[in-house]
Amino acid sequence: MRAHPSTTDLQAQDAAHHMHPFTDEAALAQKGARVIVKGEGVWLTDSDGRRMLDGMSGLWCVNIGHCRAELAEVAAAQMRDLAFSNTFFQTSHPPAIALAAKLAELAPGNLNHVFYSSSGSEANDTNIRLVRHYWACRGKPQKQVIISRKNAYHGSTVGSASLGGMAAMHAQGALPIPGIARIGQPHWYREGGNMTPEDFGKARARELEEAIHRIGPDSVAAFIAEPVQGAGGVIIPPDSYWPEITAICEAHDLLLIVDEVITGFGRTGNWFGSQTFDLKPDIMTIAKGLSSGYMPIGGSMISDEIADVVGQAGDFAHGYTYSGHPVAAAVALANLEILETENLIPRVRNHIGPYLGRTWEGLEDHPLVGRAETCGLMAALALTPDKARRAAFAADEGVVGEICRDRAFANDLVMRHVGDRMIIAPPLTITEEEVDELIRRACKALDETHAILRQTGLMAAA
Repeated sequence: MRAHPSTTDLQAQDAAHHMHPFTDEAALAQKGARVIVKGEGVWLTDSDGRRMLDGMSGLWCVNIGHCRAELAEVAAAQMRDLAFSNTFFQTSHPPAIALAAKLAELAPGNLNHVFYSSSGSEANDTNIRLVRHYWACRGKPQKQVIISRKNAYHGSTVGSASLGGMAAMHAQGALPIPGIARIGQPHWYREGGNMTPEDFGKARARELEEAIHRIGPDSVAAFIAEPVQGAGGVIIPPDSYWPEITAICEAHDLLLIVDEVITGFGRTGNWFGSQTFDLKPDIMTIAKGLSSGYMPIGGSMISDEIADVVGQAGDFAHGYTYSGHPVAAAVALANLEILETENLIPRVRNHIGPYLGRTWEGLEDHPLVGRAETCGLMAALALTPDKARRAAFAADEGVVGEICRDRAFANDLVMRHVGDRMIIAPPLTITEEEVDELIRRACKALDETHAILRQTGLMAAA
């Protein structure tokens, strides 16, 4: 490992100059950032030499594992041939062309076109403009409103944060922008009350139809949703939810935008969550696992019909300097080849996903866990002081989750919290032995959290 400045020096420079995403800068400066210097497979090493198990694939993205030399070699080779060329001004280049063709081959249905971006946030900004422009081209410029869900996450730019349903994000920066509406999330465990999951799923789906009638069918352009809400807490909808949503979109001539930034490229056991949940998107947002996080790249997969209508209407006045960046596209293409040649996606579906599901489910025996859920290599634990009532804690939401997150980090496990839900999404390359180690560390974090809650009186129900 290369020599680095001391951890103290790195933390001081970080606090002095680096503003972190979604971070209380003053609190972090007092504590000091954990500085990561090396990755290998599912493991990360910090500047003090401590090795931690990355239960979050970086940020839901390192699907093929950390630091694959093959991708470094592809990036270097592409930089030697063509480090940058834009795709404006009627030009293109081989990596962007080859990747577009490969994505059209892999994507479900008739999603045969890609508009490149550098992130999922940018791609969802593209989607806002694209759907409104599409309906204008169809002679229906009044179809402007996009319906999303509460607690959805679609990015953090002005447009994509407005699409999302995170109240804390909307409290800053005069968000959301106009033309966005929201319905409830399909979160049965926390919001289902006495309903069965099936009835609750249908009821939440029917909120879409109610919103369409309230807003006016001639004004609604699209519905956007993640197959499984990732940043919202790995919320897996009841089986009854998506069939009802699909029927409503078809009945009311709504475009369906499926945000696959997290669920795409093997995470749910298929290439896309749309295949896992039998969805037929008109637009599909992609990023993260597209390059396994090795290069910033994202995009919007677009149906033949939308591409044809927009393509026949003159210039679509939209784009990014790095749309289809040659190095990012080459690395993404090599990443997809690894996913294919190493059979990582069937492995998630048939082997390591079910193995994680069985072992993760065992955590429901813990006194702090009300429900353990998985979908492929996404998993969540609902923490509760009262399993029978699925009760929330008396403390503010997230207080207990943060304690558990900190205990996980202390035990060298990267496990996130969303409110009082603990979530993981490890690399698709994780082994059975590494799953066992992940479970052991998660259980230790739960034990320590439970002890703290009992000592401090926080193990109380609302």
